[in-house]
Amino acid sequence: MGWFLVVAGALMETVGVIGLTRYSGRRSLLNGVLYVGGFAASFVLLYQSFRYLQLSVAYAVWVGLGTAAAVLVGMLFFGESRRPARLLSVAVIVVGVVGLKAVS
Repeated sequence: MGWFLVVAGALMETVGVIGLTRYSGRRSLLNGVLYVGGFAASFVLLYQSFRYLQLSVAYAVWVGLGTAAAVLVGMLFFGESRRPARLLSVAVIVVGVVGLKAVS
């Protein structure tokens, strides 16, 4: 259950990042709800995961997954750079997150 909450929190963090990007371009109610709601839900889910997982591991995995997802969303939907070095960096983040999960 704890890992489910962390992954769901990372996905909601990604929703918050999408909302933030859209809100910074066009301030609308929908973009504001995506922004604030995504980050709020993300924090709630992360907090709930602490019932099942160590804080240090849950937080590190949440940050890693959220960061990797935000970078990929930026590349796919917002025209950010897709240089090989960026892709390799995201892969390193994912490997680190999988490694933390594997040893926890």
